[in-house]
Amino acid sequence: MKRLFSILAITGMMVFGTANATTIATTTTTVTIQEDTDAAAPAESLGFHQELKKRFIEGGPEFMGIVLLCLILGLAIAIERIIFLNLSTTNTKKLTQEVEDALSSGGVEAAKEVCRNTKGPIASIFYQGLDRTDEGLDAAEKAVVAYGGVQMGQLEKNVSWISLFIALAPMLGFMGTVIGMIQAFDKIEAAGDMQPSLVAGGIKVALLTTVFGLVVAIILQIFYNYIIAKIDSIVNDMEDASITLMDLLIRNKK
Repeated sequence: MKRLFSILAITGMMVFGTANATTIATTTTTVTIQEDTDAAAPAESLGFHQELKKRFIEGGPEFMGIVLLCLILGLAIAIERIIFLNLSTTNTKKLTQEVEDALSSGGVEAAKEVCRNTKGPIASIFYQGLDRTDEGLDAAEKAVVAYGGVQMGQLEKNVSWISLFIALAPMLGFMGTVIGMIQAFDKIEAAGDMQPSLVAGGIKVALLTTVFGLVVAIILQIFYNYIIAKIDSIVNDMEDASITLMDLLIRNKK
């Protein structure tokens, strides 16, 4: 439930910030500059953010809004996953040494207390293995393997949604491009003449949706690759730690 609230909070902040940016951009584009008839005023060079806002508004709210929604939701899930994965990272060597010392001095209960006071999936796996030592090493090993699969599922939770938004954003952009091209050809057909002024605006709007869709996909792909790499790193630590735990239990039984 806390993770759900965090996603909603992040999404709300992003939506609020985007709404304010869009409102400012819309107001800016409606301001007209009066020019003297004797001399023309020099054209102002727009900054990156102003140019981005301008292009976003020119792309139209239909598809650009949906692509923006994909970006907001994808970033919200990605940020939540990054925070969760960073909190799940454990110093495996330090934890293993503390568990080994606790087993030598205070037995299984002392080792379990160390695991209870340590956050992260590796400590949880250690605890499940230690909790089954009374039933034998085979039961402890099965508990470690089974709970490792549960922890892996927790690490990969909601990651598939990011990959969905990565695929969806450029497809929506391409759809906007196709629809814009159809509207441009409709104008040509209605006018009965191939005039560049009739179709230039429609084609530009159509291409803008594709550009923004690709930009969203690239941004989310970077976050997605980082998250996958982080999950792989934690899973490898979990596997190494599980093997180390079983070695400790075998030595403790002797």
